[in-house]
Amino acid sequence: MMREFLKNWSPVVESAPGLRQAGALPYSIVDGRMTFLLITSRRTGRWIFPKGAIEPGMTAAESAAMEAMEEAGVAGQIEDTPIGSYRTGNGVNGSALVDVDIYPLRVESQLEEWKEMGQRLRHWAVLPEARRLLADPSLGRLVVALHNRGVLA
Repeated sequence: MMREFLKNWSPVVESAPGLRQAGALPYSIVDGRMTFLLITSRRTGRWIFPKGAIEPGMTAAESAAMEAMEEAGVAGQIEDTPIGSYRTGNGVNGSALVDVDIYPLRVESQLEEWKEMGQRLRHWAVLPEARRLLADPSLGRLVVALHNRGVLA
């Protein structure tokens, strides 16, 4: 009976409508090395990537690029296909689960002043430091996936 259950079980759970978000994974190539831009969350101060609701009339990738501008003050080329996704807590106490699709964003410009600059820190990091700082191990896996893809591209 358990074997039959496990044969049909899947760890992938579809999010309820409205509980899917889009995020950006800002990166740049500096002296031949891929670097990643991390920001702190407003609620906990943990290191994350910009993310938020998918805005009406915008694609998920466009929403992710907008979040990167608002939360990290960066703009650039956003990819139309996510590098992956992760699940995180959302809401006041983090009790609602939300799936976040992460879109690579090659940073072309960085503002000195931006919308949420007084609410967040931002930090550029190479792969080992980014993996160490990121709050969620799933985010670390996405950084590795982008880094490995970049090395092969």
